[in-house]
Amino acid sequence: MLEYARWKYVLATLIFIVASIYSLPNLYPQDTAVQITATRGGQLDDALKERVQGVLEQSRIGFKSIGIENNNLLVRLEDPNLQIRAADTIRGVVGQGYIVALNLASTVPDWLTAIGAKPMLLGLDLQGGVHFLMEVDQKGALEKREASMLDDIRGVLRENKIPYAGVDRGATGILIRLRDAADRNTAAGLIGRDVPQLQLEDGTEPAVLVAHLREAELKTILDNAVEQNIGTLRNRINELGVAEPVIQRQGATRIVVQLPGVQDTAQAKKILGATATLEYRAAVDGNAFEAAQSGRVPPDARLYYERGTQRPILLSRRIIASGDQLVDARSGFDPQGGGPMVSVTLNSAAGARMNDFTRDNVGRFMGVVYIERLPETKIVNGEEVRSVRVTEEVINYARVNGVFGRKFQTTGLGSSTEASELALLLRAGSLAAPVDIVEERIIGPSLGKENIQRGWTAVSYSFIFVLAFFIVYYKVFGVVTNIALLLNLLLVVAAMSLLGATLTLPGLAGIALTVGLSVDANVLINERIREELRLGLPPQTAIAEGYDRASGTIWDANVTALLAGIALFAFGTGPVKGFAVTLCLGILTSIYTAVDVSRGVATLIYGGRRKVKRVLI
Repeated sequence: MLEYARWKYVLATLIFIVASIYSLPNLYPQDTAVQITATRGGQLDDALKERVQGVLEQSRIGFKSIGIENNNLLVRLEDPNLQIRAADTIRGVVGQGYIVALNLASTVPDWLTAIGAKPMLLGLDLQGGVHFLMEVDQKGALEKREASMLDDIRGVLRENKIPYAGVDRGATGILIRLRDAADRNTAAGLIGRDVPQLQLEDGTEPAVLVAHLREAELKTILDNAVEQNIGTLRNRINELGVAEPVIQRQGATRIVVQLPGVQDTAQAKKILGATATLEYRAAVDGNAFEAAQSGRVPPDARLYYERGTQRPILLSRRIIASGDQLVDARSGFDPQGGGPMVSVTLNSAAGARMNDFTRDNVGRFMGVVYIERLPETKIVNGEEVRSVRVTEEVINYARVNGVFGRKFQTTGLGSSTEASELALLLRAGSLAAPVDIVEERIIGPSLGKENIQRGWTAVSYSFIFVLAFFIVYYKVFGVVTNIALLLNLLLVVAAMSLLGATLTLPGLAGIALTVGLSVDANVLINERIREELRLGLPPQTAIAEGYDRASGTIWDANVTALLAGIALFAFGTGPVKGFAVTLCLGILTSIYTAVDVSRGVATLIYGGRRKVKRVLI
């Protein structure tokens, strides 16, 4: 009999109500906007808002609104073509304490946002954006690793009371200069035991050892550097608000980074290349003012300047602990002074060194050095010149009043925003090795818009042709099929929006393909019903038999296609994955709508206790 359980009607109704709600955000287009973010010394307030509003009105740049949203000052523009001009105009008035970036602002109503409804994210080919191919500096990775081993070697020699003249990096490796040639074999054995990554050789002089990284260690360092850089870049970009970036490895030393929606390449490079870290150094006795004026700095010291006051400070060359030894960093407020601070947790090795230092130096001073690296791009004689601006300043210089180890607080930061940004960058980690941008491409928003229009035009026309064909050829069951197809498309859009999937141009092709698969399933059902009617079965029985007999074939065909989609997702990258996601979601929804939902609609028309003499199919 042609029946459909009531609970299935209730379930289908709930599913399509939820699908309709979570598809709604895709009807709200994004506003072209300029985002202003406060950095060190900057403050988002009404005065800044009035300044920005005044300069835009003076430049006759139309805007929809200006307001603070999500701790950013957001200027929504009326004309998308004025975005870059507006950003340049705003940069000229806000000054150094702010970052001005291009953005796309959501117009989804608050009630939809409150329940987690959001539009589908658009990929680089639909929304526009920037594509970078970055290469990890192998030499820089090895130098950084060797530099970190210098303290380990010195520690081994000091602990075993072997006098040495110096441990430094040389052109041929790490040079270990001992004071007595008789200690060479003993030192080599101890270093080989405690630092097994190094291979030791005799130097040109009897009291000199040369250490090299082993081949296996070299490969491990390079692999780890690439993987750590990928993780660092992903954390940084995600936390700094670039939606759905693509960050993946390419070959042995290269990383592909795609940032949809970003048109400001200078800002994108800053996000990718900026690093911030802390170094904890002991104070050194001496006259810092005299050293600053004369330029004669003690050999065991470095000259720094304190933030704000620019007071010169002498700190030890030896680092007690640094940012890459942090396990965790959280921003907050100092319970004693009330100012912003970062709560720091070190790893065990750095915690032990900090404990030893503070135990032996209670009453002495220690400085916290804030180091920031900002990549800069300038046009010199018509050519692009890249450089890195490094800022090193003491943000905290205080007396050690007690013994502490792994956990402590760092104060002296300018604002809570700076504290949270520093904690963010410390958590994300510093780049394991320098990266160079070897290729960059910009896909403009106009090209992305054209791709969207063409893609949706293709999907729309294919859908209209299919709907018209079904109505003409299958009559009433053509209407049933069309309802199933429309609900299938609704479910695909809702599922992609709910899961936060990214829609790409191949993804649009996947939607068109799932329409075809859904059509195929409905054709099988309709033709099976016609076959049962030709065999002389009563109309209701023919419809029920048609659905039952076609379901097995539909499941077999779609499960095979689903396995192919899963394989594409598992082993593909970039556009292939986008196609696979849409394909898999479309297959699952088409099975449900073709086999289950269309049967429910057919039951409403022909089922129950009705006496059906003829089926229009």
